[in-house]
Amino acid sequence: MPKDKAETAAAERPLTGLDVEPAPLSEAMTQYYRKCDEKLGFVPNVLKAYSFDMAKLEAFVRMVDDLMLAPSGLSKLEREMIAVVVSSVNHCHYCLVSHGAAVRYHSGDPHLAETLVANYRAATLTDRQRAMLDFAWKITERPAEIGDEDREALRRAGFSDRDIWDVVLVAGFFNMSNRVASGVAMEPNVEYYAMAR
Repeated sequence: MPKDKAETAAAERPLTGLDVEPAPLSEAMTQYYRKCDEKLGFVPNVLKAYSFDMAKLEAFVRMVDDLMLAPSGLSKLEREMIAVVVSSVNHCHYCLVSHGAAVRYHSGDPHLAETLVANYRAATLTDRQRAMLDFAWKITERPAEIGDEDREALRRAGFSDRDIWDVVLVAGFFNMSNRVASGVAMEPNVEYYAMAR
């Protein structure tokens, strides 16, 4: 299928598998959408999907911005890497596409992003990154088995206890977000596929 036809077909897919009407945007969210459009050239579909309820949309935006953009001992790239690996365990189409694009953007390395999507263990990683992603994988796949030894492995890799909070929070948030995206059949923006390539 020619590229323009593929893009048109993707753009015509419904936003989610649910038929809910968006609410009028609050002033804060109108400004936020405008900022997304200026920075990305589009408004992420996850925001549009949440727009049926301003309280939920604003809470989602506050949480994701705090976890992914606020000052942290984890770099923005590391936080995006966690998002991709958690989403890989959960096979979340929306988050793999959108956060895979973010890993490409922050790393400048499409190979890294694609490898994290498929199998992070095959990626060339630092010891710190590997410890972080091993923890993110385990807390996603077998959370009841997380113990002191897992936190200690992060400390040995150079993470402070405050950093470990952020690893846990980012992994936990994307486990929730993956389940929401999959549960409502959220469709990723077509623009993500070509970003940072």
